[in-house]
Amino acid sequence: MKKRIILAAVLTCTIFNGMSQEPANQIDTLRKDALNVFMESTDYIRKEIPYVNYVRDIRDAGVYIISTMQRTGSGGNEYTYFLVGQHEFAGMRDTISFVTTPDETTEGYRQKMVRTLKMGLMRYVARTPLAQYMRISFSQPLSETVTSDKWKSWVFKGSLNSYLNGRKTYKSYYYTGTLKASKITEKWKIDINARYNTNGSKYIIDENTITSKSVTKYINGLVVRSISDHWSYGGSSALGSSSYSNKKLYYNLMPGIEYNIYPYSESTRRQMRILYSAGINLVNYADTTIYDKIRENLFLHSLSASYEVIQKWGSIDFSLLYSNYLHDWAKNNLSFSGYFNFRIAKGLSMNFGGGASMIHDQLSLVKQNLTYDQILLQRKEIATQYEYYLSFGLSYTFGSIYNNVVNPRFGNSSGGGGMMIIMH
Repeated sequence: MKKRIILAAVLTCTIFNGMSQEPANQIDTLRKDALNVFMESTDYIRKEIPYVNYVRDIRDAGVYIISTMQRTGSGGNEYTYFLVGQHEFAGMRDTISFVTTPDETTEGYRQKMVRTLKMGLMRYVARTPLAQYMRISFSQPLSETVTSDKWKSWVFKGSLNSYLNGRKTYKSYYYTGTLKASKITEKWKIDINARYNTNGSKYIIDENTITSKSVTKYINGLVVRSISDHWSYGGSSALGSSSYSNKKLYYNLMPGIEYNIYPYSESTRRQMRILYSAGINLVNYADTTIYDKIRENLFLHSLSASYEVIQKWGSIDFSLLYSNYLHDWAKNNLSFSGYFNFRIAKGLSMNFGGGASMIHDQLSLVKQNLTYDQILLQRKEIATQYEYYLSFGLSYTFGSIYNNVVNPRFGNSSGGGGMMIIMH
């Protein structure tokens, strides 16, 4: 009798133990069978799209996602995602995108982002065992017509900003106002910007008071016409003044033509643009220059090249610019800048950037000697033959390849969590 009771107890425990483990085992199996994805994911994405594995290294992914962002003509942003399959999904590629408006809220942006990513991932999830648990629906009726745009693609924006900081012996301030108008279509790109900026500071050192102030005002415009998927032409123009550059009034006009080796339709992924411009610069100086000029009519030209590419191994952004005044080719400027981001190995990435300029075209330098406060506070342009900057970074991550869990307790940490609120 006692043996029967013990046997029944063992069977009962085994049955209940199996019943309790079955759902856990099934969930663990589903997690192992889930699609491995490599992308720059946020806590919100991992919460809203929980049916994939977010891996740390691109080599562990069945699909890697490269994202890019560029401004739209309305002042919003276009976000593009390039999905590339590898391993069991080799040969599969997709491009998806969504557009936000200038007044888009953070929640609106996040919902569009997740909805777009879900649609892009479905083709890959459909090839995993998790496909049987997916449901697809369409919630919005389609309109047969598109309402006309009464603004004809024009967008206008104005802003005012100010800042004041001070203590007993120090005070600084700046005021800035801008007005912008733009029209972006497939054929035309028109940008008009007006800006007023003033900034100043005051220092009290013992019984001495040092004050400085600079003012910049300008209005500039850019008009570009598309010729083909590789060629475009247009020009820029500007009217303004700058106390820093010793320019009481200046006006320039620079028409130009540009060729993109890659089609403009691929601009979010790669670009190789070559731009040539030539024009005139009319200047009235506030003070006599080092060349004994109070006004000048200057002819100049410039040639620039820009290269940008985004791939799974990283990204490159490089630009080179040469310009000179036609009356004296010794008055020239050569500058370049670049930023590189590379994934060297699993978990190891490196980025470095920098730029430099060879400067031989400072025609507006003031002839009279500058005061120490103008030099130290950089309120006037100072003679130089070069300038440069450098940056370098290295990061290494190791451990579990999965990064699916979100835990917001005790705020942000190295593992994620927390929330940011942005109000528009």
